[in-house]
Amino acid sequence: MLKGFKIGNINIDGGLCLGPMAGVSDLPFRHLCKEMGASLLVTEMVSAKAIYFKNKNTEPLMKIDKVEHPIALQLFGSDPDIIARMAASIEDREFDIFDFNMGCPVPKIVNNGEGSALMKNPKLVEEILSKLVKSVKKPVTLKIRRGFNEENINAVEIAKIAEASGISAIAIHARTREQYYSGKADWSTIKEVKSAIGIPVIGNGDVVDGKSAKEMYEYTGCDGIMIARAARGNPWIFREIRGYLSGETVEKPSKEEIVDMILKHCRLQMEYDDEIMAIRKMRKHVAWYTHGMKGSSLLREKVNHIESYVELENLLSSS
Repeated sequence: MLKGFKIGNINIDGGLCLGPMAGVSDLPFRHLCKEMGASLLVTEMVSAKAIYFKNKNTEPLMKIDKVEHPIALQLFGSDPDIIARMAASIEDREFDIFDFNMGCPVPKIVNNGEGSALMKNPKLVEEILSKLVKSVKKPVTLKIRRGFNEENINAVEIAKIAEASGISAIAIHARTREQYYSGKADWSTIKEVKSAIGIPVIGNGDVVDGKSAKEMYEYTGCDGIMIARAARGNPWIFREIRGYLSGETVEKPSKEEIVDMILKHCRLQMEYDDEIMAIRKMRKHVAWYTHGMKGSSLLREKVNHIESYVELENLLSSS
């Protein structure tokens, strides 16, 4: 069983973290993952510049519910002063930890010199992290990749800079930016970083079930495990991993459990958005929840044409 670890003075019991995913890890989804055993939640990434310019779409991304603790708010950007100032300006909000994103591979982020593009500029990384840590009292964590590409694998260098800058924990997606989410994650990088620094290290990449979680933990010696894409349509993964690491057999959710979870997810989404927007957001979640189930392709087609909770309920009961 994962022993858990501390981020600053905050206990992360069980060491299982939900990774941030744009358009996925909003408040309703985080709520479900917490119920299923996630130890630490992380918000969708929030642009420091968007906070600075008071972008109206940013406010919902920073909404936190009392059931979510401990939770980290993830910032991204490339201007050290704006990042530090905006972090200080929102520190009194309800989250527990600041997380800084240096892992996002999306072209519009990378082409702006943000996300994983920062892996190419260790000097700027040091300035950003030092100023961010000094500007706030809450602990700060960092999310990185192995490197930008195979020719520039510098996770250990960045991790040492992070530790020296006062970062409290580091999560490593064991792929390069060039890989995006393809190919195999190279867990040896996580192991190397764990050996090189003294702060907690959270492993990320190719953990899809209890077996792979145990394999990562035993091979790398990581303090925590971060699950992101494998949790889409499967918040039960946290329950499964906890059980597996404790030597228990945890059954996969039944069709009835899946239907109940979809409807619960939708009800939570409607508390967060209006009904039509909630249903539209749920379309991708329904596709993930029902992936591999008999008749799922037809169900996905039908769900794209509904616009109310009652229609969703009727569709699921007839499928």
